[in-house]
Amino acid sequence: MIELHNVSRWYGQVLGVNDITCTIGPGLTAMLGMNGAGKSTLLRMITGQLRPSTGIIQVFDQEPFANPEVFKRLGYCPEIDNFVESMSGLDFVVYMARLAGMKKSLAIEKSKHVVEVVGMADRSAKPIGSYSKGMRQRIKLAQAMVHNPDIILLDEPLNGLDPVGRHEFLGVLGGLVAEGKTVVVCSHILYEVEQMTRSILLLHRGRLLANGDLSVIREMIERFPHKLDIESPKARELAAELMRHPGVLSATVDDRRFVVQVETRNPQQLIDLLPEIVIDKQIPLLSFTSPDDNLESVFGYLVGEAGR
Repeated sequence: MIELHNVSRWYGQVLGVNDITCTIGPGLTAMLGMNGAGKSTLLRMITGQLRPSTGIIQVFDQEPFANPEVFKRLGYCPEIDNFVESMSGLDFVVYMARLAGMKKSLAIEKSKHVVEVVGMADRSAKPIGSYSKGMRQRIKLAQAMVHNPDIILLDEPLNGLDPVGRHEFLGVLGGLVAEGKTVVVCSHILYEVEQMTRSILLLHRGRLLANGDLSVIREMIERFPHKLDIESPKARELAAELMRHPGVLSATVDDRRFVVQVETRNPQQLIDLLPEIVIDKQIPLLSFTSPDDNLESVFGYLVGEAGR
């Protein structure tokens, strides 16, 4: 539904987004990058607020810039809000529904529904000026949903939410994905993204470093061996046995935790080998995990590669 072809955007002499090509389809995609990576610029171009300096963006096979036909099918939750503080949450959502072209009765009906979905039904009559940051985030999500768009784009939506609020918010996003929506979430917080999805866009200094499933992206970073932590009461015996196999590059023992950290170019081959070691060598295993198979490690590797 969203296609970008060699898209760049300059602000005077400053390059905000640099030659990005990708496709974003149904499901939840997380756009990840530190502040200044180009996430908000990319969202503003997708939502038609900015025109790319070079390249082509298509949403529903149309260019989104100043295009009402695209706007009708988009929902947008910006990072910075600009509410009418004296207006109630419900009235604000109704107002946004009316701007989307709904008749008043339908706007009220739909607004009450989405306000309930985001968990604000009991506080929707209060003025927005009295809302906490988390409550304001929920109302922003409600206005982005009220006209039942096919694509919803959210810029740092979890800011200000407590752990319970985040869990509930992610539940709402999961419901949208189950309906077949395309949901794009911008974030700079790695552990938040891992709770949402494995489908990611990694941005750094305006460049797209990687695009796709997290595990596939990790497989592509060949310069860095994979790490596995294997827990065993016979950690040293295990390390010695692992080093016999050519696919193992190193095995470091942590005697305090009874853990062997293994480096390998082929983690699946090593995992397939473990049952044989347990049975043939009588070395029990308590657990194995990969400290490498997480977003923080992948992002660190990619940023390091980009700086080389």
